[in-house]
Amino acid sequence: MRIKDELFGKEVLDADIQIVGKVSDVIFDKDSFEITDIVLKKTGISEQIKASENIIPMELVKVIGDKILLKGEDDI
Repeated sequence: MRIKDELFGKEVLDADIQIVGKVSDVIFDKDSFEITDIVLKKTGISEQIKASENIIPMELVKVIGDKILLKGEDDI
């Protein structure tokens, strides 16, 4: 998987299928080269008010496809 092409810019949805942001970066484990976290840039009106990023652990990612779906309370 090419990280830049496959993940950067993908929309991230919460368990209620609400857009929470887009992937702006990823964090790697430098020993295993596995992605440990995705960095989320908020989109929409919240982005215009205050630029902010959230770090989401990969353990909270349910599915990666056209969009990234996060796990809900029932999945954790």
